[in-house]
Amino acid sequence: MFAEFAIEPSVLLILCAVAFTAGYIDAIAGGGGLLTIPALLTAGLPPHLALGTNKLAATFGSLTASVTYYRKRLFDPVYWRRSLLYTGIGAALGTLLVDQLSSAALEKYLPVVILLAAVYTLFNRIVPDDQLELPKQNRRLFWQQRSQGLALGFYDGVAGPGTGAFWMVSTMALYRINLLLTCGVARTMNFISNGVSLAVFLLLGHVFILLGLAMGLCLMAGAWLGAHSAIRFGSRFIRPVFISVVVAIALRLAWQAWS
Repeated sequence: MFAEFAIEPSVLLILCAVAFTAGYIDAIAGGGGLLTIPALLTAGLPPHLALGTNKLAATFGSLTASVTYYRKRLFDPVYWRRSLLYTGIGAALGTLLVDQLSSAALEKYLPVVILLAAVYTLFNRIVPDDQLELPKQNRRLFWQQRSQGLALGFYDGVAGPGTGAFWMVSTMALYRINLLLTCGVARTMNFISNGVSLAVFLLLGHVFILLGLAMGLCLMAGAWLGAHSAIRFGSRFIRPVFISVVVAIALRLAWQAWS
């Protein structure tokens, strides 16, 4: 049986506004869940229901962003097919094991890792936006795609905060592609892990469907605007937004884990 929960109209409006903002930010830099999950918990949803409902809403947003990047030819599904497959496998395993894993140590060290991601992006040489060539395919690249997809898909299934940031930083480091192509990869892989994780949450009955759909529509609108902003203004817009969001994510997680 799927879970339902009573929400006041005024609270619903606030959650939808948060969802729109999260969708915009997530389409550019990731980290939208750092807004929506605390908002759902503050509204009174139990943790498992908040996570499942957030996955439903996030799936709408990540789908919109990924389709936008695909239509602009900034994502090649054939080239990244191994990443897509192993991201889905990792997300399913992570979601199934989420209740059996201790996240205490992860929560304490995660802010440090995310801050290092921001520092890397700040000092890393950015590939120009007009260079859209992908690396030559070989055995090493195939294993990179498999391991990256499995690890980040699993993490998104277990926890989720900062997954988009990890996708962007690891993709830039592993494949040396520009920020626009990196955004296309990160948003699409986020959609895969969100969708698979959502399917598991639905089977477990941990989704407030009506609320998730309402927030999902707002996330879609924000994601559409965010993706088009990133494509229009390029790396000069994406880079500072990404670094700002990553630092904010790290500070938020540090406060939550260490306070």
